[in-house]
Amino acid sequence: MEPDDFGFGAPGLADQANAAAALAVALQAQAATLAQAASGLRACLPGPTDAGPISDVRRARGVAQAAADAAMRAALLLEAAELVTGPDAAARLRKACERAGLPAASLLPALRAAALALPTDDGAARIAASIVVEEMGAALAG
Repeated sequence: MEPDDFGFGAPGLADQANAAAALAVALQAQAATLAQAASGLRACLPGPTDAGPISDVRRARGVAQAAADAAMRAALLLEAAELVTGPDAAARLRKACERAGLPAASLLPALRAAALALPTDDGAARIAASIVVEEMGAALAG
């Protein structure tokens, strides 16, 4: 008896489309979390007329840098959410990382986390998402 006799195989086109949509939603959720972190960090910075909770210039610079990094990564994840479905997604994501001044491999943890945290119970979509992230990870790392 052949494995094809049971009707099992790679995820179909609908599963791949569901996976891409679920990955995009998971990446958007990560971006929202980073944007909230950036906003919270910026709120800690003193204004032009007050000392604020951070009066040491070195600490303020560190907080400002952390806020800027979180905002940049949030923007990059939003772009990744839009690009994850394209045929040349890895190349376009690599270009987006270059524009952001980040290595392309810096997206891998977010992509893997998105594949693990898919907002769906569709098993075939989860498998397809894992395949997409694995292929994209190989293309981004190489």
